[in-house]
Amino acid sequence: MRVGLVIYGSLDTISGGFLYDRRLVSHLRRNRIEVVLVSLPWSSYGRLLTHNFSPYIYHQLRRLDVDILLQDELNHPSLFLLNNRLRRQVRYPLVSIVHHLRCREQWPVRQRRFYRWVEQRYLSDMDGFVFNSRTTRQTVADLIGDCGLHVVAYPAGDRFGSPLSADVIQRRARQPGPLRLLFVGNLIPRKGLHVLVAALSQISGLDWRLDVVGNTAVSPSYTHHIRQQITAAHLNEKITLHGPSSDNTLQSLYANSHLLVVPSQYEGFGIVYLEGMGFGLPAIASTSGAAHELIAHGENGFLVEPAETAVLAQHVQVLIHNRDTLIQMSMAALQRYRAHPTWENSMQQITTFLQSLHAK
Repeated sequence: MRVGLVIYGSLDTISGGFLYDRRLVSHLRRNRIEVVLVSLPWSSYGRLLTHNFSPYIYHQLRRLDVDILLQDELNHPSLFLLNNRLRRQVRYPLVSIVHHLRCREQWPVRQRRFYRWVEQRYLSDMDGFVFNSRTTRQTVADLIGDCGLHVVAYPAGDRFGSPLSADVIQRRARQPGPLRLLFVGNLIPRKGLHVLVAALSQISGLDWRLDVVGNTAVSPSYTHHIRQQITAAHLNEKITLHGPSSDNTLQSLYANSHLLVVPSQYEGFGIVYLEGMGFGLPAIASTSGAAHELIAHGENGFLVEPAETAVLAQHVQVLIHNRDTLIQMSMAALQRYRAHPTWENSMQQITTFLQSLHAK
């Protein structure tokens, strides 16, 4: 079986969605399934829409010698019209890997309506779907109705294994000193770092530290805003922006932190929450999106409404003052991590699904 995969840019791009795609490509190739990558150029959303009228892209896809064509849903602006033409010319089925929908993010009303229309057109032309969560499946069903042939294959958090024992996690929680918070995500508005900084500014007098890991170059204007926000709140001594970090550095930060806080506006799943749980880190996340499929509020983390800075600050304050509660939540986080499917399990689910499509 030969499988094509349409992505933007490089498969090595640092994000949860690209990590998922990399894991799938690696698994397929290990199982002797050939994977042909088709990389479309990154650009602004408006320019990506013009790809639908590109003879080069159309003929590139039409001439692909594959049995199934996977498309990362991130590529929807480039393909929402082109796919309809393509389906009439090829025999291979089109399958979309859906991480989350752009129209579920927080945009001005008119923009969201336009994104919703584009994504609806794109999704309606699919022959099958790979979803990263039940929540993502439901958001697609809300747009197009019956999703037809599909598989829900959760991302995993075991790329670092589970290197810390319960004893080590408990000793870490009882160490004197500040509550060590960790934010992992590219510095873009959707990830909500500005919300976290605003919340922490309300408890600036308490003993905490925040490490921020994520690409600062994705949105330079947002990164500039974050730096200004930190300075204005007099938090430069408490917050460290590490920029993009190696896996070894990130693993060390996971191992030495107490709490993961990523209050995103929306997450289709949230791999970092699960990775943190592998190190015994309770997670604070938003109620919007699929984080609730991982986080049981008050047990292994907290769920807050988007932009609820006061509530977020209160949850952090509880763990600063009560290390016994931190230990209980850390143990619950570790238990949740251990109960979750591995990357191998989830990628095999997708492989089996693709093989069943090929056999039809």
